[in-house]
Amino acid sequence: MRILSAVAVAALLLNTSVLAADLTGTLKTIKETGVIKLGFLSQSLPFSFADAEGKPLGYSPDLCLRAATGIQEQLGLQKLDVQWVPVTLETRFDAVKTGAIDLECGITTNTLSRQKDVDFSLMTWVDGANFLVRDSSPYKTLSDLAGKKIAVIPNTTTVGALKQALDKGYISAEIVLVRSHLEGLEGINKGAIDAYASDQTVLVGLALAVSESLKVRLGDKNLSYEPYGLMLRKNDQDFRQAVDTVLARLYRSGQIVQIYDRWFGKLGKRSEFIAMMYLLNGLPE
Repeated sequence: MRILSAVAVAALLLNTSVLAADLTGTLKTIKETGVIKLGFLSQSLPFSFADAEGKPLGYSPDLCLRAATGIQEQLGLQKLDVQWVPVTLETRFDAVKTGAIDLECGITTNTLSRQKDVDFSLMTWVDGANFLVRDSSPYKTLSDLAGKKIAVIPNTTTVGALKQALDKGYISAEIVLVRSHLEGLEGINKGAIDAYASDQTVLVGLALAVSESLKVRLGDKNLSYEPYGLMLRKNDQDFRQAVDTVLARLYRSGQIVQIYDRWFGKLGKRSEFIAMMYLLNGLPE
């Protein structure tokens, strides 16, 4: 028995050594530096935003923190320094590709064209593009906005979805490019634009945030399908596997419900689409 125990211990130590030696890419860097760099957006509540002191908050940062803890355990690190790096909807892709951040904790839609340059984790959300208008506005559908001004942030999937929906419906509307959600809401408030388009859940969060000063409502129908994922560098399979392992465990165990309720509880019970997304992505070990 003593001999067998000694052999088992030796094998365990050998395996641990091999695993450490075999680390590549982001996991190797994290192991060597004890640092993981997470990117966040400042205005995309309730998914990813900053409080008055600049602290990152939201559904996606919470998922990234869980992933960081899982990676810390996997690498056997006593301490892992989480460095938060602010990014924008325009800079998030370059931040991932250049290594400025290891994992983007925002609202990025996983598309086939984007997969040419970056990779994505398991799905974290299912959404669709929509638009906000003043609550007193008569506009309910996209066709009602014919001849009107619709604001949208460039370099987002909403731009393509909006243009495609307008073309498909033979609707002539002016697309106005803005730099941020705040600029879009200010445009509605000042009457400079008639509608602001983005992902529906983001719009709901924005509407709740400004409800005391600006009354807005959603259009009657979504314009697209938007599957979110946490964005990471391309061809970094081990790091992606580590992130996906944490997400799958959150989904399988039901712990994701606590995170959902924290950020979306005000919106009511999870939709069938979100519940199904958790179920399908709760992959077995």
